[in-house]
Amino acid sequence: MKHLLNTLYVTTQGSYLSRDGETVLIKVEQETKLRVPIHTLCSIICFGQVACSPPLLGLCGARGVAVSFLSENGRFLARVQGPVSGNVLLRREQYRRADDQIKSAEIARSVVIAKIANSRTVLLRAARENDDPGASGVLSNTAALLVRHLKNLENQAPLDTLRGIEGDAGRQYFSVFDHLITSQKDDFRFTERTRRPPMDPMNALLSFLYTLLVHDVTSALEGVGLDPAVGFLHRDRPGRPSLALDLMEELRPPLADRLALSLVNRQQVKAKDFTVTETGAVFMSDEARKEVLMAWQKRKREEIMHPFINERISFGLVPHVQSLLLARHLRGDLDAYPPFRWR
Repeated sequence: MKHLLNTLYVTTQGSYLSRDGETVLIKVEQETKLRVPIHTLCSIICFGQVACSPPLLGLCGARGVAVSFLSENGRFLARVQGPVSGNVLLRREQYRRADDQIKSAEIARSVVIAKIANSRTVLLRAARENDDPGASGVLSNTAALLVRHLKNLENQAPLDTLRGIEGDAGRQYFSVFDHLITSQKDDFRFTERTRRPPMDPMNALLSFLYTLLVHDVTSALEGVGLDPAVGFLHRDRPGRPSLALDLMEELRPPLADRLALSLVNRQQVKAKDFTVTETGAVFMSDEARKEVLMAWQKRKREEIMHPFINERISFGLVPHVQSLLLARHLRGDLDAYPPFRWR
């Protein structure tokens, strides 16, 4: 089994990353702040005004360490990667399946089923833990409604139908999301999902975590030789990592949504950590971003029992395992793609 390597998050503005042999050197105002051996890293994520030397980028490319550049507020800007790994025959098969609407729908259906089932698990867990009978009842009722969507997915359906079911289920899930917030309710009141830009603190937190998740899933797909840009549920669009967006659907509820709720309900982030711009867009402060990144890393180190491979693994390895299972399905080793079902 692959080992969970670290992701180096660089949030200090003005940092300069360079190479010293097999070590990543981080300097701020000419002073060395940190040295990290390259073999301990799977990726580097730079926020805002952070620069990397060409020799370091070359080392990262040679060692398979992805380097991503995000804005200070977490918006994805660019990514640097080394030579594409993997079997060209695997990618050809991926492209053939993506061009086939029926075969695309088979994989997309698995992804949508897992996303709805995992969303339902989030609601049921929260219903059990909520002391408010009214909120608990609302969450349980919505979980029951999601079961209807799952029944509609028992048979194969066209892609447009799958997207419609996924959209309806998502709207129902987020319509009760406010009931999942049990602390700081006035400051983190949730009414609807907003993005580009997020218009309230809860949406800002969710968007930031989704950005981190799509980075991890993209790296995992490239690690097994798949093209993250060619998806099955999400179709091709220039610059969009469609396959990464496909696979992250099933991981949003247990990895990102649960962590966002935990950070708010445990008051690890507070209203003062967010600022509102003149346009109404809401962004996190530097300190809050560091708190979220630490919680994200901690969450990824938690061990779970993977339901398909029946093995205890770190949560952070789930994107890699799912990418591997998808590759095995495309190669013909598995009859169907087994999505991640959280229990």
